[in-house]
Amino acid sequence: MANNDSPLGGVPIRHRNGEPYNGAVNAYYLAADYDVAMFIGDAVLISGTSNDTIYKGNEPGTLPEINKATAAGSTYLTGFIVGFDVDADDLTKTYNPAKNERIAYVADNPDLVFEIQEDSGGAAMDETDVGNNAQLVYTHSGSTISGKSGMELDSSGAATTATFKLKILKLVNREGNLIGDHAKWEVMINLHSQRYTTGF
Repeated sequence: MANNDSPLGGVPIRHRNGEPYNGAVNAYYLAADYDVAMFIGDAVLISGTSNDTIYKGNEPGTLPEINKATAAGSTYLTGFIVGFDVDADDLTKTYNPAKNERIAYVADNPDLVFEIQEDSGGAAMDETDVGNNAQLVYTHSGSTISGKSGMELDSSGAATTATFKLKILKLVNREGNLIGDHAKWEVMINLHSQRYTTGF
């Protein structure tokens, strides 16, 4: 039976030591001139700047600015978006449109384990990929209805490459989740900005 094709981006599920994810997040800044829509589950990276004026009670410099992470390359990740602050202009808005100033809440602990769906763009991953590293892929757009990310794990290039963004831990142990296209995997961030020793 085929796996359901239901990408959600990266979803925090537990800590590396087995403790359950307790919902802890940090607040980050999405600038009004950032021309990219953001969705729950998107991978993000701090941009090296922050809010430069008081924003919703937060003093200048207190909200690190983030951008959507690139799919490939050796750039680092800060975490995955798990939600946004309330948009008073539209209480039904489940995602953040381009050029919309807002606070995003990010699961950014370097020891978090995330669930992510692999794509179907190449040879499906299997048990021999456990322990390998992998990249992201943006085959699907995020949903403006559910607010969920369309980002997936790139199955075509899982390898021992040290500069890939994610570390593959294991297949999610869930009935109906089988090795093959659109399988769900447990991963950690391999290149984490909070462990990077050089400034941005």
